[in-house]
Amino acid sequence: MRSTLQEYRSASPREVHAPSVDEFAAIVRSRILRDWAVGPRRIINATGVILHTNLARAPLGPAAREAIAVASGYCDLEYDLTSGGRGDRQTRVGRQLTSLTGAEAAFVTVSASAAVLLIITALAKRREVIVSRGQSVEIGGGFRVPVVLKQSGAKLVEVGTTNRTRLPDYAEAINARTAAILNVHTSNFRIVGFTETVALPELANLAHAHGLPLIDDNGSGALLDTERFGLAHEPTVPEALAAGVDLVAFSGDKLMGGPQSGLILGRASLVNRLRGHPLARAVRPDKVTIAALSATVHSYLAGNAEKTVPVWRMIAQSSTQIEIRARSLQTQAETRGLRLHLEPGESTVGGGSLPGETLPTTLVVLPPSIKAETLRALETPIIARTHAGRIVIDPRTVGEEEESSLLEGLLAALQMTHPGPD
Repeated sequence: MRSTLQEYRSASPREVHAPSVDEFAAIVRSRILRDWAVGPRRIINATGVILHTNLARAPLGPAAREAIAVASGYCDLEYDLTSGGRGDRQTRVGRQLTSLTGAEAAFVTVSASAAVLLIITALAKRREVIVSRGQSVEIGGGFRVPVVLKQSGAKLVEVGTTNRTRLPDYAEAINARTAAILNVHTSNFRIVGFTETVALPELANLAHAHGLPLIDDNGSGALLDTERFGLAHEPTVPEALAAGVDLVAFSGDKLMGGPQSGLILGRASLVNRLRGHPLARAVRPDKVTIAALSATVHSYLAGNAEKTVPVWRMIAQSSTQIEIRARSLQTQAETRGLRLHLEPGESTVGGGSLPGETLPTTLVVLPPSIKAETLRALETPIIARTHAGRIVIDPRTVGEEEESSLLEGLLAALQMTHPGPD
């Protein structure tokens, strides 16, 4: 309390307004929770960004959360209940992944970047890896393709130009030192206009003709067809495998909708080489990740991912459904003295998936008296977004089970900034 008071006393009156008692109490409470409470803290994502990297990307479904609770105690992580001997932590989830995708084998790491690092280190150390210059990108968190290859001990060989790379560009770069061809998902980066790329089947044929593996850094890990939901086509993992890719790596916490993890699928001979590399142990996932991932994969195997995996449930919501939810929130708020306005808007997928693609939504516009910092200071913070200079709520990323908490939070924020009806 003293340090917070001192900040206000030392600030210029033109830089900050004097808080009310309730505002001050909320700020102090927020700082106590931020610094001393067990975390991470639960928040309500009202931004409309489905895979919000800063908000932990994909929210886990009920089955995944239940699996985590089971795995938090003693469990058969590396114990074979049939033989009574030592087991492999990845056996069960590996079978599920191969059954789902048709891959020969699977291996799980702690992240997609760890998956790529393991692949390149195990297969291409001290040798060359060919990458299109247009795919030599940096994605979120400072993950740079050239840096990862350097860290793995492999040499990056860029071919083509930033906007156009053809099959002969790859062919001319192949020599006795070449270890693999790498195809990279460009995440949030997109080149439009005068462009040309090489399709995966062509790259696979070229690689295999020279006895080389084709590695695909798929990135988003889409397992469902995004075009069904009015979005542009996002390359799927099964498509990559069917095109002849030898190893495909992708994130478990993007469009797959599971926990943070990196998945590697492909040829059994190559996956076994990765499994036996010393780095594999350093990047292996823990029991909680394995449990949540297994439950998420099971949703796809059961054919109900659109209903049980939150990411796809949010994507699948129609604009009509969201408008109904927004109007319900508006009606309930007005009966308690909070006036909200509605207007059409757009949601985004986020997380480096489907850059530039949007989904129609209905935005809930908050009164000017409710500030973003006030919403963040709530006991259950509400993370809204700014649109045209106003604070808005996008119901697409608010779970139906969170709607009552959202309303109570908005009312609490109103009371902190405005003692009477707005």
